[in-house]
Amino acid sequence: MKLKSCQREQEKEDSNEKSAMKRLFSGIQPTGELHIGNYLGAIRNWVRMISEYDSIFCIVDYHAITVEYDVPTMRERILGAAAECIACGLNPDRCTLFVQSHVPEHTELAWIFNTVTPMGDLGRMTQFKEKSQQHKQNVNVGLYDYPVLQAADVLLYKAEIVPVGEDQIQHIEFCRRVAKAFNARYGETFPEARHVVPRIGRIMGLDGKSKMSKSLGNYISLSELPDTIRKKLSTAVTDVNRKRRTDPGNPDVCNIYTLHRLLSREKDIEYVNVECRRAGIGCIECKMTLAGNMIAELNPIREKAKELKEHPERVKEALEAGRDRCKPIAVETMREVKTRMGLL
Repeated sequence: MKLKSCQREQEKEDSNEKSAMKRLFSGIQPTGELHIGNYLGAIRNWVRMISEYDSIFCIVDYHAITVEYDVPTMRERILGAAAECIACGLNPDRCTLFVQSHVPEHTELAWIFNTVTPMGDLGRMTQFKEKSQQHKQNVNVGLYDYPVLQAADVLLYKAEIVPVGEDQIQHIEFCRRVAKAFNARYGETFPEARHVVPRIGRIMGLDGKSKMSKSLGNYISLSELPDTIRKKLSTAVTDVNRKRRTDPGNPDVCNIYTLHRLLSREKDIEYVNVECRRAGIGCIECKMTLAGNMIAELNPIREKAKELKEHPERVKEALEAGRDRCKPIAVETMREVKTRMGLL
């Protein structure tokens, strides 16, 4: 009895501590294996922020179905994304992790936000234009309405902080406009969320041209074995102006050097920077130095994720706990929204 009492007191203390923090929300799609672009551009930054904010992270499966996908593997992809997020450091004891579709108030609030959103705002979204070109055979309403659901994701929990990549800044600005529009029509309800972008620049794919993506095949996943990492890096694009081994290179325009700065030890970063500029090393040596540092960082993540995937009940338990924490918040927000709108 004394142990249960202590546990309740600890839970109460943790809850009070969280309530004093600003709330953070961000999400990630279950596209299959997460890659180093996801890790460096988002998840590693999330891990650093969970001690500063009441942090809620979401596997956004409803967003993922706006493009064609393999139905039989979707559940596995959701659990896999959650396992890899936990393995990267999103400890369910320190933050909240759940699946978007497990809290139906997300789509309920999105429908309400549709009624205060001008169609012109959605038509100007850069991501919709890009996705429409990539998926010409399936330009659906969900793809068009994606930013409204994203705004609902954030505002359902009245989050004030949204860590995103540079390509999502426009969507968070849109989220603020939605909050303003609702507040102006029905009364002060939602905060105007602020985006936080990690200062790392855009993580390019191994082709050096496009954003890292599974669909483009220019990625290294978090679950890659060391030999595969070395093999993939060996063919990665470097400074295109460096034609021969004896030519001096320019690390400032080399995507491999960008990855060095994010993954390598300080002494290796400095060594590559100096030696590349004076042609003291070739691109292969540079890549293998990066491979060693990348493998050292990813090995613990891969091993932890493998363990979790072998015991999916642990992942499901974490996601259920996240849902149980988010559901009352979502219900209370919708009660307030409907009351302000005269629906309750």
